[in-house]
Formats: sequence, C-alpha cells, structure tokens
Amino acid sequence: MDLSARIGWGIIIYAITYLAWGGMAVYGWTGGIQAYLVELLVFVVVCVWAGSQLRFHVWMDILPYSIGWAIIAAGFDAIYMVPVQGWSWYQQPGTWLTYALIALLPLLSILLRKKILPTGGSWES
Repeated sequence: MDLSARIGWGIIIYAITYLAWGGMAVYGWTGGIQAYLVELLVFVVVCVWAGSQLRFHVWMDILPYSIGWAIIAAGFDAIYMVPVQGWSWYQQPGTWLTYALIALLPLLSILLRKKILPTGGSWES
C-alpha cells in the first residue's frame, strides 16, 4: 500500500473541502439547499478524483485507501474542529456521514474507468 497516496489524498480531500466550505462562509453563502448542494458536489468530485488517481480496477483495492482518508479527516477534525466545537463534534450524525462518504465515494471511480477489452482473440486478423 502506497503510504504517500493514502496520506497525500487524505490531506487533499480535507483541504479542498475545507477551502470550499470556508470560501462559501466568507462570502456569506452558508444557508439554503444550494449551498449544501455545492458543498456536496465539491466533496463528490474530490473524492472520486482521488479514487481515480489510484488507478485500480476493483473497489476492494480502493477501500483501504479511502478508509485511511476518512481516518485522516477524523484526525484533522480533532485538530481543527474540536477546539472550536468541542468533542460534541463527534456526536453529530453529519460528521459520521461525512466520514462514511469519504470512505465510499472514491469507490465510484471504478465506474468512470474505461473497460479494457481483451486483445488477440481468435476473431481478430
């Protein structure tokens, strides 16, 4: 297992998602369904992008990495969110849903991969 891919993409997922959330908060665009949809879209794109960069063809190969990314996100939340929100941050269902999405969304990247067709069959000339 490539440790740099696990740590690097975990940091990238957290950083881009946090940056998108922070940017929306700076401009006062935090309420409403549209803001949540934009945050979710950024989250989905980054997680699927990270999964696709692993270049695996089977979801079972991606899962250990994506679980590691969820653990990294939980660690960053301990560093950045707990001092502000307290340990009750981990009691919120949305927090655990986010970690579950980090673990599961990269698995969708296998659906975006081109299927490799076998070559050299008897029907080819």
